[in-house]
Amino acid sequence: MFRTRVEGLENIPGTGPVILAGNHLTFIDSMILPMVCDRTVHFIGKDEYVTGKGLKGRLMAWFFTGSGMIPVDRDGANGGVAALMTGRRILEEGKIFGIYPEGTRSPDGRLYRGRTGIARLTLMTGAPVIPFAVIGTDKLQPGGKGMPRPGRVTIRFGEPMEFSRYEGMDRDRYVLRAVTDSVMAEVMRLSGQEYVDMYATKAKAA
Repeated sequence: MFRTRVEGLENIPGTGPVILAGNHLTFIDSMILPMVCDRTVHFIGKDEYVTGKGLKGRLMAWFFTGSGMIPVDRDGANGGVAALMTGRRILEEGKIFGIYPEGTRSPDGRLYRGRTGIARLTLMTGAPVIPFAVIGTDKLQPGGKGMPRPGRVTIRFGEPMEFSRYEGMDRDRYVLRAVTDSVMAEVMRLSGQEYVDMYATKAKAA
């Protein structure tokens, strides 16, 4: 349906903890990415994706839990901490954790400033970061709603990034920002998106 082209899949190690960090254009990003990887990719997802009622709710729960999504109440008072600790647990189990550093879907197709949770995860666990870019999904599902239409999608994986030189500095906000910005710079290179030095949530609220 999506005629997906995958580039750089060989950059993902066959074993061990890995952080996949990339852009987020629309809802189907989290459906396509796990299907092109040889290993299971675990994502944090809204708990509402697995608590729906009726046939549609059961089908959504079946798909998302089967594809590796871990439901977390991200809107609660401790949602950010819960997501971070869940990611840490997955990585310490030697699995792949997928994350969108922007924290939400891009409102206009541009790449926005990354949040530093990605940096804390790699510094706390030592897991390498594989940057990735999803290209074209926003054309197939504009606004992230409705049934996606068929079309071409490209998933591009970059080379592993490791930050062992910053070991033990996962609470230094300058280090966290530097690590996050370096990851986002690589995502920008892979995706070709225009970069906006602002959080996407702020852009949406404007």
